Amino acid sequence: MAENDPPSAQHGSIETRGYQQEMLEESLRRNIIIAMDTGSGKTHIAVLRIKHETERETRKLSWFLAPTVALCEQQYNVIKSALHVSVGQITGALAPDQWKDTNLWKAVLNTHQVMVSTPQILLDALRHGYIIMGDIGLIVFDEAHHAVNDDPYNRIMQEFYHPLPARDRSLANVMSRQRRLERPMIMGLTASPIFGGNVDKSFQSVMIETNLDCKIVSPRASRAELKKFVHRPAFRHVMYNSTDSMNFPFSTNLASLESVVEHLEIGNDPYIKSLRNQLSRLDPHTAEYRRIDQQLSKTMASQGTFTHKGLRDFVLSAREILREVGVWAADWYVAEVLQQAKKASQSSEHVMPSWQSQEKAYLLGIINQIMITPVSYNTDDIIDDQSDKVTALIECLLGEKEDAEKENERFSGLIFVQRRDVVLALTELLKHHPVTKSEFEVGSLLGASDNSQRHAFLDITRKFLKRSQDETLTDFKLGDKNLIISTAVAEEGIDVQACGCVIRWDHPPNMASWAQSRGRARKKRSTFVMMFETGSVDQGNVLKWEKLEEEMVARYMNPSRDLAMEENEHDADNEDFPPFRVESTGALLTLQSAIPHLNHFCAVMPHRGHFVYQPLYDLDPPDYPIGWHSFNNHHTSSTYAGPWASTVTLPRVLPQDLRVFRTPQIYATKVSAHRHAAFETYKVLYQKGLLNENLLPLVDEDPEIEELSKAIEKRTGMASVSLQMDPWGPDMPEEEHGGWFVSRLMVGSLPPIQMLTRRRPPLLTLADELKLYHPSLQTLDILLEPLGKLSASDDRLMEVREYTRMLFWSINGSRMKWDDTDFAYLFFNPSETSFTQWNARRAWWKHNRTDVDSTASTVRSPIDFTIPALTFGEIFHYPSDIGMVYNGSSSFKPYEFVQWKWDSLNEEEEATLLERYARFEDVQIRIPLLSQSETNHAFLLPSVLRALALNLTVDSLRTNLFTQSSILSTIPNSFLIPAMCAPVSQEPKNYQRYETLGDTVLKLVVALQLLAEYPLWPEGYLTKRKDHSVSNVMLAKENVSRELYQWIIRDRLVGKKWKPLYLSQTIPPKEQILDAPEQDKKKKKKGKHSEQLSTKVLADVVESLIGAAYVHGGLSLGYECARFFKLNLESWLPIPDRIISVLMRADMMHASFTSTSPSEEIQFPLQLSNVEKIIGYTFLRPALLLEALTHPSCQEDHGTISYERMEFLGDAVLDMIVTDYLFYATGKNGKAKEYSPGHMFLRKSATVNAHILAFVCLKLKLEVKAQMPKAYALNDNAEDQEGTSSKRKRYRGAQKIVLEEEQHTVHLFKCLLHSSTRILDDQDLTYKRFLKFEAEIIRELEKNERPIFPWAALTRIQAPKFFSDMIESILGAVYLDSEGNMDVVREVMLSLGLYQILERIVKEDLDVLHPVSRLSMWAATQTVTDPDADPEAIHKKIKYDFKKEKGRISCAVLVDGVELEGSMVDDVYGGKATQEEVRLAAAERAIQILRLRDVGVEYESLKKKRKPKAKKQKEGKTSTEAPKFDDVDR
Repeated sequence: MAENDPPSAQHGSIETRGYQQEMLEESLRRNIIIAMDTGSGKTHIAVLRIKHETERETRKLSWFLAPTVALCEQQYNVIKSALHVSVGQITGALAPDQWKDTNLWKAVLNTHQVMVSTPQILLDALRHGYIIMGDIGLIVFDEAHHAVNDDPYNRIMQEFYHPLPARDRSLANVMSRQRRLERPMIMGLTASPIFGGNVDKSFQSVMIETNLDCKIVSPRASRAELKKFVHRPAFRHVMYNSTDSMNFPFSTNLASLESVVEHLEIGNDPYIKSLRNQLSRLDPHTAEYRRIDQQLSKTMASQGTFTHKGLRDFVLSAREILREVGVWAADWYVAEVLQQAKKASQSSEHVMPSWQSQEKAYLLGIINQIMITPVSYNTDDIIDDQSDKVTALIECLLGEKEDAEKENERFSGLIFVQRRDVVLALTELLKHHPVTKSEFEVGSLLGASDNSQRHAFLDITRKFLKRSQDETLTDFKLGDKNLIISTAVAEEGIDVQACGCVIRWDHPPNMASWAQSRGRARKKRSTFVMMFETGSVDQGNVLKWEKLEEEMVARYMNPSRDLAMEENEHDADNEDFPPFRVESTGALLTLQSAIPHLNHFCAVMPHRGHFVYQPLYDLDPPDYPIGWHSFNNHHTSSTYAGPWASTVTLPRVLPQDLRVFRTPQIYATKVSAHRHAAFETYKVLYQKGLLNENLLPLVDEDPEIEELSKAIEKRTGMASVSLQMDPWGPDMPEEEHGGWFVSRLMVGSLPPIQMLTRRRPPLLTLADELKLYHPSLQTLDILLEPLGKLSASDDRLMEVREYTRMLFWSINGSRMKWDDTDFAYLFFNPSETSFTQWNARRAWWKHNRTDVDSTASTVRSPIDFTIPALTFGEIFHYPSDIGMVYNGSSSFKPYEFVQWKWDSLNEEEEATLLERYARFEDVQIRIPLLSQSETNHAFLLPSVLRALALNLTVDSLRTNLFTQSSILSTIPNSFLIPAMCAPVSQEPKNYQRYETLGDTVLKLVVALQLLAEYPLWPEGYLTKRKDHSVSNVMLAKENVSRELYQWIIRDRLVGKKWKPLYLSQTIPPKEQILDAPEQDKKKKKKGKHSEQLSTKVLADVVESLIGAAYVHGGLSLGYECARFFKLNLESWLPIPDRIISVLMRADMMHASFTSTSPSEEIQFPLQLSNVEKIIGYTFLRPALLLEALTHPSCQEDHGTISYERMEFLGDAVLDMIVTDYLFYATGKNGKAKEYSPGHMFLRKSATVNAHILAFVCLKLKLEVKAQMPKAYALNDNAEDQEGTSSKRKRYRGAQKIVLEEEQHTVHLFKCLLHSSTRILDDQDLTYKRFLKFEAEIIRELEKNERPIFPWAALTRIQAPKFFSDMIESILGAVYLDSEGNMDVVREVMLSLGLYQILERIVKEDLDVLHPVSRLSMWAATQTVTDPDADPEAIHKKIKYDFKKEKGRISCAVLVDGVELEGSMVDDVYGGKATQEEVRLAAAERAIQILRLRDVGVEYESLKKKRKPKAKKQKEGKTSTEAPKFDDVDR
């Protein structure tokens, strides 16, 4: 419905006419269908009604339904502009995922009060339980006359409205704050409530009044006012002479077309040949044979192939144009269609993507036989060859235009034509007709879908239109076009402005069409013209419709209907067959919805590219006798009328017991049989857990993960967590004021010292391998032995604190406060022999310092433990056991003591020394009273404390998270520490390598759990569920729930900034609490003991722990660690148990198949034994290999599903083996590579990508010997045979038979079990490309000097995915058959040659960086120097410029928008694979031009240079491996 609403409504204000108010008040009292002419403002009444409903029913929705997307968009804009509540719109165009998006419907219910949609959207939502009919307070049906039969309007009412209790009329106008489960109010809008032209039926129970539970009404009291605003057009008619059948016009081009089409043989069609070929390879006893046989018979009977049907339709269209428009139009149409078809049929063109190559070739051969005469645009030729109907039309148009201009009005006309082809021909003729081309600007509207996948020959005519529908309508509104020729698309649903003249080229098919098209002529002075053939009955139909309209208006204007209608109200009867309802959600499955639901279930499964998943329906009995297509006489004397049975077969990705369902032979129609089969099938799928509670496939996001994702998105990838746990604070809150734990600390060969801590220390032995590196002392082992506990009130603590201060101050005093001795850890010497002499020296200095040193004071200060060097030498006889000295500055910068200098300085040395100390008034070299061992301790303590802190942290993790009883507590600290160190900690080893390994372990473990837990799930379900479980969101959630974040080590040791920790700085245990993301529902001020941490870090640490567990205890311990985090999986079982479970299921499936097999012994396909020989492994369970080789298209029933589930497992197994190898990889010299995660990723990508796996698959083959008999002449003897067998010739006389050996090559890829001709074609073409590039690929892989991974050559093979799928599925089968033995899988990888590629990548350091990545990384290192460049463009930008011309595609590399000279590559276009190929080749060429490999630009340097240039490093760092004494001159 498109109508001119009052201007006030369009601008948001609510001003109502009297008749509109009358209808509004009537709609508040009861359900009504408003029947008023187009242009009377029905939408305005609906807006007012919706406004009232939103104010009365605050908890319910108002829903506006319109039959088309265009009309929805138009009415949405009107409603949204008029109301101040939230208005939403959902159509198939805007939300194609409405089937499966639960959150979309939640958003609808929570955030909108008014919705506008097409009816199918609402029907689907109701059926899936996303919307409850009781949640809707008002439904408005625009174009309500559609509510008949199986239209979605009627289905909504029958399935969901009528079953609800009737609305309590006493509460009709009562504002409600509570939801009442009752029928919504209904309002219908229509200009023609008669559907089909029968008044009686329209007012009976089968039509719209009962269907919509409404009464048809029209204004009574305000009818006079209505007439002021509704302008009925003046009705006129134009007569024309019919085409003389005895003197039918002759079209040369049409005659040539007909001559060729009449002699076509259906048997030559490539589709028929394809079906016959498929049939010849099938077992006649299989369901697939019967299915193909029926398809072949049906196609031959209907001649319904793409080419034959298309050409027949083409002939019929041209004949209709010849009869209706004339010879010139027919000649033009035939010539234009053939020209477009030729273009589309060229092998290098992709004008119509859905046309198959064989169809194009066959069609092109036919088209080339048709002799076409070019069309003349000469004025006389056009006029002479036009029909009488065109002549009458032109006269009418000119007359209407003249009348409009006499009234000073601009002419605007709309011609309705029934056929699309006639629209095109008539438009072309009027554009070039000498009389009309200067008078009218002509446009056309067809309203056809622009779906490129449509598959009909005449779809080529879509290319005729130069302007889109929206552009044409805009031109019409702006006056750029004044005449539109349209199909019925403009009758309703398109906002076409009011026209002054509407002409019906054809008579309307029904009264509704007549009324709708008439409504387009609604200017105050307008005409509605009907064209009638002389002597036809069409004029009588119009008179009948006018009479029917008068009768219809009289009936719904009759007041006596009110009472009768109220008396006869009753609930509509439900259909006899009860629907299936899910009580928890209200989701509904009906017979009418079962087939669409089942189609959707199959369609959303992952698409493999060579096979479309869809249910197959087979009738019993079939439509045609088996073999009917081969009968000589195709005539069938009798037609079977039922009953029928239906068998539905689902894709092979499902197990056998869920694939085939059959109904009994009891249904009266074929459609009914199919619907019941689909209904029972879908119900079983729900019962088996393959559908959710909304009766949808399990493809929705996990609600828990979805909620967590939203919470994390609000924080842009950050979560607020507590600070890193403090390893030096007390273990428990009650110990906060307790004593000190005493331990003996031993660092290498240095004398032991004692250490005091508030936290219980661990026992560290040589087995813990805690080491430091000292430049002169070399490698130092750190040992810690707990001794006991010291009371917090012990008198010795003051002395211990002073000793600790002396050690720390000697190196780090500039960052300390002398008076603060409240250290979190304390040290003292045990007064052993090594410290006795220095203790005596310190005692002497303490007693005599004020007498000897004039700078000393009575107040203790830092100078107390240093003595002037001269005094020290004189008193203690210049000893050599000094650790360090301070220069004369106030900073007390320490230097290593070398020796006492006794010789006098020469002049040069004296000058240098004076210059150096010139800025100091009083230079005094001082010596700290520390022994050499104490000095070493002072230097090493920051690194020792760091090492101890790391160990204390992971000890706390082990104790508090894993507990001592857990097997995970056995993971040593040497693995846990790097697993918990974030990169920001700058430790030599962080979690990144473990995280990479753990990620792979996790995916394998979860894949096995899901594979066994859900034996009925197809691969798509498993992948979706696995992705949920291993997602960063889920891992971060598990981290947060266990408070693992507090043990993530993210602080770092910086030598120049290090200072000791004080007790006042330690975090009490009670404050180490998470400010969790999911709890942060209100804005809170950031706590002083919390920080922001990336959710990726939270997830990475979980994976790194799993990686550490794997490194320590293999896959079994990796499983235990993954199980510890649960990951939202319902149950966990050990890997061996899961494997046995899967194997038992496989054995049961195969046993079930063998028990139903007619033969006693099952014969496996010969391919299995050949594959076993190729891969070097014999299966204990051949059914696993059979499954691994079965493509989804395979129709032979071997008792297995297709290979997707096996490929799902094989992918994880392959990743695990490759990642494990890379993690432990060593070079030629046996030294560990210790690849970074980036390098591991690059090498893994090179090994497991689809290109290299396909190459391996294509390369593998087996030579099989066979004996074949050959006939030779009798005079040949054994001696002759030995040397001359190759030259022998066949002899037609007496012969002898000799058995000779022959070699047959069995290729692995040909062992795939399938039933697809497309796969056969792709196998052949791919293998030819493989042979072309095989030598180049092998040469690159085996090259010794600077070997480069052959990305470009591998891509040129353009192998479809099923080649790589075969390798992964075979590996998955081997893993299961060997009961999880990874060594067996490695051996098979060796047989495949895949493991050797991996080894060579590592041993020979193959350059594996992808060319596109290399070019992008190079660009990121290049700084833009152009002063005119974008100031935000810091680095160069790489783009790939694609051009498609004449069936070829080219690609050039653009650097900052400028083409890199010499980088362009072109090739014959063959789809997306070719586009990727030329992009890769262009990148390779650019790399050569820029000499990126020649200058040694490799991954590591590129990666490092991507970061902005860093400021000069001012801070050093000290690590547990190599402490650096940055402040010390050595």
